[in-house]
Amino acid sequence: MGYGILADMDPHLLRTYVTVARLSSFSEAARTLGYTQSAVSQHIAALEQDLGAPLLTRRPVVPTAAGERLLEHAGPLLLRLDAARADVVRMAAAPEHGLTLAAAPTALGPRAVAALPAAGVTVRVLARDGIPAAVATGTADLGLVDGLAAPSDPLRLPDVAPLTTHCVGEEPVCVLLPAAHPLARRTGLRLADLSAARWLDAPDAGLPLDRLRAAGGGHGFRPALRYEGTDVRVLTALSAAGHGLTLLPRSVAAGVPGAVAVPVTEPRVVHRTELVCTGALRGTAARLMEVLVGRK
Repeated sequence: MGYGILADMDPHLLRTYVTVARLSSFSEAARTLGYTQSAVSQHIAALEQDLGAPLLTRRPVVPTAAGERLLEHAGPLLLRLDAARADVVRMAAAPEHGLTLAAAPTALGPRAVAALPAAGVTVRVLARDGIPAAVATGTADLGLVDGLAAPSDPLRLPDVAPLTTHCVGEEPVCVLLPAAHPLARRTGLRLADLSAARWLDAPDAGLPLDRLRAAGGGHGFRPALRYEGTDVRVLTALSAAGHGLTLLPRSVAAGVPGAVAVPVTEPRVVHRTELVCTGALRGTAARLMEVLVGRK
């Protein structure tokens, strides 16, 4: 499927297709989009005619092989369109309209909280992977993302739009263990020695297991329990109760009741936090960036 064909595609038809594929229903897609069911059917037929391939089976409504391939392209394409629109609207907006900061749970550390203005700020805690898209599409003015990285290495973020990142800080990472755990008295731990341990899988609240797996040799780190929330307090309580280990930045792991934070000594990795923004910042957003990044 060539980029020339995709570039000429009507984005309204593409949005309709994505909605039908996501809901597996023409009627549900019509209600969601505010169209008639006939209009939705016409959109899909027009898109299939344009591409010269069937995209959906009708009973049940599921993507064909060509439809699956189109879905792989559709998300980034539509996100880019939304980001372009938001960028233009942002340039024309009033200089001061309040500030919305999207942050991953463990990125909103004590320093970031202390830097927030006294008024006019909305803090939105989101899943880590959703923050670049929120900034790109204008639902957030700034983003705070974090992750596991080698010292001084930038984070790998989704390529959703032209975004600028600035390092806010790095700190050591610790394994959070129940106080009665046999390893709780250690002064340091190697990740590779813990690959067979019971781990908590909390991709939105803690540091994702796939990144621990990559840092620890590419295997192991199987979850004992999955937590699908963004509340770090729930995650630390689960770990303290013995439901599994979790890796956290030192500032978050320290002082958890019933648990002990043991530093990771190998491999040499840190918890890195970056500020994500788009274009030139003004007003409150610019001042917050100056404080967080340390610019004068």
